[in-house]
Amino acid sequence: MNRPTFPIDELLPRIRASLAAHPRLVLEAPPGAGKTTQVPPALLDEAWLGGGRIVMLEPRRVAARAAAGFMARQRGEAVGETVGYRIRFENKTSARTRIEVVTEGILTRMLQDDPMLEGVGALLFDEFHERHLSADLGLALALDVQAQVRPDLRVVVMSATLDGERLAQFLDAPRLGSAGRGFPVTVAHFPARREEALEQQVRRAVEQALAAHPGDVLVFLPGQREIARCEAALAAGAAAGAAEVLSLHGELPVEQQARVLQPDPDGRRRVVLATNVAESSVTLPGVRVVIDSGLAREPRYDPNSGFSRLDVVAIAQASADQRAGRAGRVAEGWAYRLWPESQRLEPQRRPEIAQVELAGLALELAAWGEAQLRFLDPPPPGALAAARELLQRLGALEGGAITALGRRMLALGTHPRLAAMLLAAEEPHERALACDLAALIEARDPLRSRSDALAERWQALAAFRAGRAPADASRSALAALDQAAKQWRRRLRLDLAPPADAPAHLIGDVLLHAFPDRIGRQHPGDPYRYQLANGRSAKLFDDSALYGEPWIVVAELRDEARDARVLRAAPLDEVRLRREFPQRFVVEDRVVWDAAARAIAAVRETRYDRIVIDSRPLARPDPARYADALVDAVRQLGLDALPWTESLRQWRARVRCLRAWLPEYATGVQALPDLSDAALRATLEDWLKPALSGKTRLDALGEQELGEALRSRVDWTARQRIDALAPTRIVVPSGLERRIEYGYDDAADAPRAPVLAVKLQELFGLADTPRIADGRVPLTLHLLSPGGKPLQITQDLKGFWDRTYPEVKKEMKGRYPKHPWPDDPWTAAATHRAKPRGT
Repeated sequence: MNRPTFPIDELLPRIRASLAAHPRLVLEAPPGAGKTTQVPPALLDEAWLGGGRIVMLEPRRVAARAAAGFMARQRGEAVGETVGYRIRFENKTSARTRIEVVTEGILTRMLQDDPMLEGVGALLFDEFHERHLSADLGLALALDVQAQVRPDLRVVVMSATLDGERLAQFLDAPRLGSAGRGFPVTVAHFPARREEALEQQVRRAVEQALAAHPGDVLVFLPGQREIARCEAALAAGAAAGAAEVLSLHGELPVEQQARVLQPDPDGRRRVVLATNVAESSVTLPGVRVVIDSGLAREPRYDPNSGFSRLDVVAIAQASADQRAGRAGRVAEGWAYRLWPESQRLEPQRRPEIAQVELAGLALELAAWGEAQLRFLDPPPPGALAAARELLQRLGALEGGAITALGRRMLALGTHPRLAAMLLAAEEPHERALACDLAALIEARDPLRSRSDALAERWQALAAFRAGRAPADASRSALAALDQAAKQWRRRLRLDLAPPADAPAHLIGDVLLHAFPDRIGRQHPGDPYRYQLANGRSAKLFDDSALYGEPWIVVAELRDEARDARVLRAAPLDEVRLRREFPQRFVVEDRVVWDAAARAIAAVRETRYDRIVIDSRPLARPDPARYADALVDAVRQLGLDALPWTESLRQWRARVRCLRAWLPEYATGVQALPDLSDAALRATLEDWLKPALSGKTRLDALGEQELGEALRSRVDWTARQRIDALAPTRIVVPSGLERRIEYGYDDAADAPRAPVLAVKLQELFGLADTPRIADGRVPLTLHLLSPGGKPLQITQDLKGFWDRTYPEVKKEMKGRYPKHPWPDDPWTAAATHRAKPRGT
């Protein structure tokens, strides 16, 4: 074919020159510039490539096929010769292939299987602005390979809308940009009418666009469901005969995708209903009008299922601008936005790594053996820790290291839960059932009913295969499920027809390997309630099909205030559970704090994980266990349950204040202990447990014992330092000692000012405010009348004598005539007594 020209063409020499001099490059180019299909062929003859392969990561299957097909046609070849692609369950490459377009999971597998990347000279990350988790992981792995073993490897990150400067700084890479090709696009907002459904709003917008503007119309919708509804609405409206209506999404057969990506052979106008696959990954000819719903389906962690699910969310402003730009590829265009102009969008798309479930990532990192990879946005520590805990339970990790089972799970390229289930099924018919269940869990629900029985969904699939799909089921969803299950059987090399029947208990017996943390046992006092292996509780609906089952495994939950709600589950056989996981059934003597009875309970428990199957009183518990139970009691009841004295509270406040006032005592060799609530609760075993040894009740701990336990954290030298820097009493000019009161504000995490309450007459002759903490902290003086009533609060005693005392003297002299009120408080003798008689 004759090679068309692209805006990227004039940049190709600079791209080649940059990569000859530097191993990394950030390339920014808008959709339509040609970066996807022109950059890889332009690098084939570079000396640094040495005849090796170029691997380009493309986030979407539709785009991977389209890009490989376009590059192959440019060379007059079939896909699979010089240019090929690999996606899940599909490989179009050969020994001659030098440009390989792969989807995200494929690249990760390549890097894990061969970190040296033998024969690969360049990795290109296309559409990196979409910030998929697999792309972030792939880039992190590639940078590690480049830094450790392959300094000659070229890494090119290509993007349409991204903070290129930040990315270039992160990669320490040159940054090149192409202006692209575009014509003016007129943007208008086309808000919905009151209570108007999306499909009706789309129908009105399409009809107006076809009547007012030339060219094809591209409609951006969140997913297949919305595409189907809009297709039906258009078929019933005025646009039915005005244009051909086509769909474009990742689940379409290859032939239908190819048809959408080519102009209509008869020149008919077209309306293309597309997901965000058309946003930047593929080029649609002839589009002059874009209608944008402003919505997309993006992955979000769903605690109900334990997976990341695709939720409908508002797009970012960068995506809205990119979608509108699709209308200005060939001539002046128009973009209709189906949201109010007042609505503000987030400027950039959030990276998936910040908002999805991370079990797959945690398994990849464990297999790589390097936890300190460089991520553009690091994974959240809490989500990563939860993911590793799940992998331990699934048997994929042991002590933080990947197990042999974990490596086999990783090779399957699916969520670790499903991989564990697929590998655990040993009998062929159970493995075939596991393939069906993996397809069911990954896909959208094929039933329109609210039933919580997973078995009903599998039975609908079996009926569909037999040609009698239930009336309340979606045939298209069941067809997709059947195809996905077939691909899993092929992947597992399982030469067996899908099962025609399966008892409900068998479904649960297979499923338990995917959800060992959600195995539930019926509560003995409430048949609708189940205690789960992870320690939580879950409840059935009143009309549940699972009512009466002693054991269940839950595939999907909904969080609620008290108990979670079971949405999808299957019964399981306890005998099978004991056979599969004998190590998780334990008999243990426990001495625990019973919060309801506010007492120690000694019991012998039979448990499966955290499910208590049987509990009986223990006649002679081990006395050593009582201290642990009492520590748990304090952890539950709080530190106020301990016998604090005012003296001990003051000592604790003095230590906390000194750490804040004098930074040298907060860290280092002279550091005083952290006595905050959080620190004391975190270290109960260290300081409190020894004091509880031999005790069977919390109230047996005495005040003195508590004080000794708390002070045991400070040696003799430090105690002397505390007394010197934060004394409990101070000698005032009257010759008497007066108490200093300390306090700490937990809400503000700051010390309160120390207070010295003293009668005014006791300070005569004292010029300046007393100070503590090595002279750094002034006391707050509460100056009292002879009757002990407050007269003034100040930290400026000198100022009080100069400015305030004369007024105080005038007012108090008549009220307390028997006490001295000298004209000159600077030289008067301090006293705590009244004047002698006769004076």
